[in-house]
Amino acid sequence: MEAIKARRWRELERLSPRRRALCELAEKLSGQPTRIVEADWQPLRDLGFDDRACLEVAHVVGLFNYLTRLADGMGLQLDQAVRQAGETGVALKRRE
Repeated sequence: MEAIKARRWRELERLSPRRRALCELAEKLSGQPTRIVEADWQPLRDLGFDDRACLEVAHVVGLFNYLTRLADGMGLQLDQAVRQAGETGVALKRRE
């Protein structure tokens, strides 16, 4: 996850072809959305993604971009418990 956040995901040898294709598309869709062409979707199509699956990928990438920009633009800060979970990798516990 850290390599993806640091945009070093290309260096990960153990990244599966599926995840590599998703990272490639997500990076371009996030940074250069007006430059996306049909060929950018081909690696996903080669892995069995149909139109519906490609649309779902675009929605997920778009939603994450939207939510990040909204949170950053509004100056939202993570509370202590969420920050600690992110730093340690230990999931938050559900309140019963």
